[in-house]
Amino acid sequence: MKQSEIKELSVEGLNEKVAEFKKQYADLKLAHSVTPLENPLLIRKVRRTVARLATELTKRELQ
Repeated sequence: MKQSEIKELSVEGLNEKVAEFKKQYADLKLAHSVTPLENPLLIRKVRRTVARLATELTKRELQ
């Protein structure tokens, strides 16, 4: 998810996306521990997306 897409979301949308991507991250980590993923860089991509979303939420709370 790009930063420009994140800025367009509402606070409720951000919360939904954070929950969605955290679940996806947990699923990927579990799947990777059982059998190695074909593309393990996907884990990093999802983790960084969660961080971007959380950062945007924090920024909006402080405003």
